[in-house]
Amino acid sequence: MKIRLMLVAAIMYLGLTACDDTTDTLGDSLTHTADKFELITDTFGVSTRSITVDSVLATSTYPYIGHVKDTETGSYVQSSFSSQLSVLQTIFYASPKEDSLKCDKDEWGNYIADKCYIGVYFNSFKGDTINPMKLTLHELAKPLEEGVKYYTNFDIEKEGYLRNDGNEIKLAKSYTYQGLVTTDSMRPVIIDLNKEEVYVDRSGNKYKNYGTYLLTSFYKHPEYFSSSYNFIHNVCPGFYFEQTNGIGNMGEVAFVNMSVAFKALRSDTISAVEITFPGTEEVMQTTFIDNDKEKMSELASDESCTYIKSPSGIFTEMTLPIEDIKRGHENDTISSAKVVIPRYNYTSDESMFVAPEYIMMVPKDSLYSFFEDKNVPDSKVSYLATYSSSRNTYTFNNISDLVNKLWQNKMNGYDGDDWNKVVLIPVKVSTNSSTTSSSTSVTNVSNEMGLKSTRLVKGTNFYGRDGKDANGNLVKASPLKISVIYNKFRKE
Repeated sequence: MKIRLMLVAAIMYLGLTACDDTTDTLGDSLTHTADKFELITDTFGVSTRSITVDSVLATSTYPYIGHVKDTETGSYVQSSFSSQLSVLQTIFYASPKEDSLKCDKDEWGNYIADKCYIGVYFNSFKGDTINPMKLTLHELAKPLEEGVKYYTNFDIEKEGYLRNDGNEIKLAKSYTYQGLVTTDSMRPVIIDLNKEEVYVDRSGNKYKNYGTYLLTSFYKHPEYFSSSYNFIHNVCPGFYFEQTNGIGNMGEVAFVNMSVAFKALRSDTISAVEITFPGTEEVMQTTFIDNDKEKMSELASDESCTYIKSPSGIFTEMTLPIEDIKRGHENDTISSAKVVIPRYNYTSDESMFVAPEYIMMVPKDSLYSFFEDKNVPDSKVSYLATYSSSRNTYTFNNISDLVNKLWQNKMNGYDGDDWNKVVLIPVKVSTNSSTTSSSTSVTNVSNEMGLKSTRLVKGTNFYGRDGKDANGNLVKASPLKISVIYNKFRKE
């Protein structure tokens, strides 16, 4: 049933209180105009289904590493990642001159570095803290290039990016998550890059160890360290971090650091010097996801609900009843269109997959380009919804601009099957809070790579209430609805 509300009193009050000898006519005009407008509300059903996702864009704010069993599918999810390393701008003025080095030389005449290691720092993890895990570090043979769109199904080993000439670095490190992440600190997993007694670079030159190779390269070719690009393409293409043993944990990696330490004379004192090369989101980082696609398809076929599941698993597709919404309202303005999506609670607390904090709505034809173009939700054609634990829902408060846009596309001749379809995607969101106001802005959105899963109430059709279809058959209303408010101009 449509409910009609008159917008009269508020505007009439403004007109009366704003009148004077020169503006009383204007007040009458406003009141007269207000009498011609009314708000009309209506609800429509929306239809949804689960769709499997082969892969998503692999670049994210934080990569993941681990191997866990998915209790919903009975299959296993494995995640590995690669990371390049950057050069800090302070490296030249903070580093000692070559003639101040106090290092022994190896048999090939290179200054020997005392230490060289990589630290892997974690933001958080899911699983048992005491489960033993094994991480294997692989040296890359060549860098992953900027400008290429790498997806989570990109197998870095099969594509020939791992160095395998017999002189490559390949180091394993066993660890547990116990004590790695606390409320006030992060303790890294340390991988000793100087463990190998001799390092041979890709040109066949020999060094005492990998740290000695870095130290020698720095003083022989300072131009290689003038930028991260030069460093990546001439010295260190990066490393691949693979979970090679252990089940039951998945960790979110905050960052990786490579450090090389040596001795130099400073102020008449021999001091330890350490140069750090961080791996952060400013350089190329990719995540490789190994999911059981067959099991994901089986889960997506469940007709009792729809799923949102990451990493790179299942999204929910929603069909909006655009034609029904616009029918009879072609000349009216849609001022609000709200969708509330309830979720089902877990029947067991055994799953380490939790409900995503954020889901994003985008047109289906923008499913991949949105992330490739590094967009952020604009509340015009893309929207964010935050999980409400008190209501157990995700709410898109006003997608009226999207409804109007999709209708306009249809009127302009868009003829694809997906013209009225959107996709709900789990995402990772970075924000920035203003120091001068209480506002918070979204600075980055990437595909969620963590262990997230939720079951949503399934939309079954476009009917906003129980009724009969075109053939006279009784049809139950869809439990999932879009609530629309029109601003209608009444012609006298």
